Amino acid sequence: MNNNIEILIEKIKNAKNIAISGHKNLDGDALGSALALMKIIELNFNKTPMFIYDGNIPMDLDNFPLRNKACFCANVLEKTKFDLYILVDYGTRKHLAGVEKFVDNADYVVEFDHHYNDDIVGDLCFDDVEKASTSQIIFDVAKQANWTIDSDIIDLLTLALITDTGNFKFVRHSDVFTDAAQLVERGADMSKLVNLLQNKSKKTVLVETATVTNAEFFMKGRLAVGTINNKEYKKLDGRGELVLNLLAQIHGVEFVVLFKEHKENLIGVSLRSKTVPINTLAESFGGGGHLFAAGAVLEGSLEEVRDKVIKVFEGM
Repeated sequence: MNNNIEILIEKIKNAKNIAISGHKNLDGDALGSALALMKIIELNFNKTPMFIYDGNIPMDLDNFPLRNKACFCANVLEKTKFDLYILVDYGTRKHLAGVEKFVDNADYVVEFDHHYNDDIVGDLCFDDVEKASTSQIIFDVAKQANWTIDSDIIDLLTLALITDTGNFKFVRHSDVFTDAAQLVERGADMSKLVNLLQNKSKKTVLVETATVTNAEFFMKGRLAVGTINNKEYKKLDGRGELVLNLLAQIHGVEFVVLFKEHKENLIGVSLRSKTVPINTLAESFGGGGHLFAAGAVLEGSLEEVRDKVIKVFEGM
């Protein structure tokens, strides 16, 4: 067991109140990792952390074990102080959003993350940008610490791994399959867990499929572009993954961009690539993410942002 794990154990043992959070608008890795770590602490330290989130948790994640334990940040007293705050899969400080005030007010901060971040928040860091999901880091620490892991934790870690690898489409290293195999050996049922994720609302699917139908193509078909205006965005629950996945299946498409008008002059941009790393492009727009799946939020009208991003691609 390394020294950082020993420090973590000591901090958990001495903490009277613990909170856990991920990035705003939780995805499967942030939600699964946070809930898994919450349950690990309950089982092994007889303490129940508060899991606090900001933004939206999409309906397709509603079947995650312990999902009902998540507490929206506006329901937490603003002056609440935590001895120990654990951040999982948070990305960068700006992605903390409504939980940032609690993090800054905490006595000690621990982070688990697999995103590149040149301005870390944690006092103690378990970060590894080579991992495909934050859940892998938590799983590794749990094994090294010899912590008890039950069926809920196994399922949550597996769901986090499934979602953040796009059902294993974005795997770069073999350790993903090693971890997946170990989770299956411990009881994870891949078929059952994948089916838990088939839980979108009708209106979301209709918005996503309409967006695919109306997609535009540039660069001789290499760039596929979907656009969701604010009226339709209000019906969207999640990030529009179906749009990205369907457009990526088209022959000849190498890049997919999805524009989402969050509100007037604030546009979310999701980027996907089959061949060229896309994270540096997202970073140039003030965002970030993984090598082949990234995103950003840009200020400007929908038309202005579309033109700006498409021109960058056409210059690649």
